[in-house]
Amino acid sequence: MAWFNRQQKGIVTPTELKREAPDGLWYKCPECKTVTLSRAHRDNAYTCVSCNYHTKIGSAEYFEIVFDNNTFTEMDENMISADPLNFVDTKAYPDRTKATISKTGLKDAVRTAHGKINGLDIVVACMDFEFIGGSMGSVVGEKIARAIDYALKNRVPFLMVSKSGGARMMEAGFSLMQMAKTSAKLALLAEAKVPYVSLLTDPTTGGVTASFAMLGDFNISEPKALIGFAGPRVIRETIGKDLPAGFQSAEFLQEHGFLDFIVDRKSLKPMLTDLLHLIK
Repeated sequence: MAWFNRQQKGIVTPTELKREAPDGLWYKCPECKTVTLSRAHRDNAYTCVSCNYHTKIGSAEYFEIVFDNNTFTEMDENMISADPLNFVDTKAYPDRTKATISKTGLKDAVRTAHGKINGLDIVVACMDFEFIGGSMGSVVGEKIARAIDYALKNRVPFLMVSKSGGARMMEAGFSLMQMAKTSAKLALLAEAKVPYVSLLTDPTTGGVTASFAMLGDFNISEPKALIGFAGPRVIRETIGKDLPAGFQSAEFLQEHGFLDFIVDRKSLKPMLTDLLHLIK
């Protein structure tokens, strides 16, 4: 039984002959700790095959899920933030954006594109939390506004995928102006009767929640997404009352009428297709 028992002692494998699993081959669920192949996790729309935990993903993954054959035309892809306030905290704002661009490969916290979903035309704007916490600055507002303009001009349904920590403090008032700007553009979209679907993902907070994220013809969410404006401590101190458990979860918001429905990511594309067929 030499196959199963080492009969020789002192066998040493040279370093150059050692074989290790390549990085990224396996995925470990942070919720249930199940380990699976990364490819299987990707094929399952980046959800756990065991407990259905929805892994936080970015625009590249959402575009892959939504667009047919991951084929799309990106809009305004080279737009980057200016520094209108000459803002400095632990580092200058331009230095922070350059470092984030280098680290993530993203130009800002939102990407916009148009393509097809099961043969239907669609415009998608998707936020990336990796870029300064998905914060909303002038570039985010401008790119979303231009994507809405394209949807309006071509009468194409608009999908917004929100994932944000709120307004970008480095741009102060310029950031807050994007709330009004995007809301005004969406009003034009509604007036023209061009469908707008808002998908809120984990987390969607701050000025994003207070503006375009909650203005959809349909407001939908992924399971267990954190959705709110301010943090629980700030709200508790403001109103002087304790808050219900889980009051900022997607399930709580749906129960109280703030969301139309919750959709599993694996069902997102067929659900959107059915919805667009219904309202077009």
